Amino acid sequence: MGVSGDMRMIKARPQPTPSAPYWPASGAAIMAGETFHARKGRLQNAFRYGVDYVLMRIKPESPKRSRILRRCGPALMGLFDKDHGREGIAMSAWARECAARFGLPDEACAEIWLLTQPRTLGFVFNPVSFWFFRDANGHVRAVVAEVNNTFGDRHSYFCARPDFQPLRKSDEIEAAKVFHVSPFQEVGGRYLFTFRIAGDSIGIRIDHQHGEHGLLATLEGSLAPMTERGLLAMLGRYPLGALRVFGLIHWQALRLRLKGARYRTRPQPPLEEVSR
Repeated sequence: MGVSGDMRMIKARPQPTPSAPYWPASGAAIMAGETFHARKGRLQNAFRYGVDYVLMRIKPESPKRSRILRRCGPALMGLFDKDHGREGIAMSAWARECAARFGLPDEACAEIWLLTQPRTLGFVFNPVSFWFFRDANGHVRAVVAEVNNTFGDRHSYFCARPDFQPLRKSDEIEAAKVFHVSPFQEVGGRYLFTFRIAGDSIGIRIDHQHGEHGLLATLEGSLAPMTERGLLAMLGRYPLGALRVFGLIHWQALRLRLKGARYRTRPQPPLEEVSR
């Protein structure tokens, strides 16, 4: 993502409107997924890890989901307003504020869903979470990629077609990179976002292009309705949750440093909290 505010969509051959994905009527699902990262250029590095996310429909009210995972309440796992969007404002209000800021029609915001890693044992860190805006027919009309770095900064990218029609798996949404993510990557170039959204799976591809450098990152996984048993299985697979992800990020940073990657000091984050 390079010059702030500049976003275009790479034109693809005309395709029919995608079928609407079916997501659980309960408003909550678990995604057992896998993430892959590959650094481009002379100094290469790649890794692939398993990771679990939750997909939840965000409403102004905070219903009690389970004894294991709760919205804004004490539990083994939690989803808190302060961990997303802007601190001091409810998640649902922040998401609708984003939609209005970029002109997303009201009919495209019938449902707002968040794909994220919840707090586990009080700790949270999400390299990237995704907000999905769906219309009354279940079509995804926009996505907000909410990015956090390990320095405590946050920035989001609003992704949609120029006409706000349903996103297709062939669409590549382009945005300038304006946010410092890794001390081993420059703030420059552009991102190409691709979203493959089905009823029982989600696939996301982020291609950072910056000359001969850049990074390719993917996240994909299968969806299952959220149950107590499913949440316990999620804790069993990765009992440290986001703390494990935080540790793995620093392990990969050490590997890059030992390979001779140049360390760049953290620049000031962009003034705008969401760019397009």
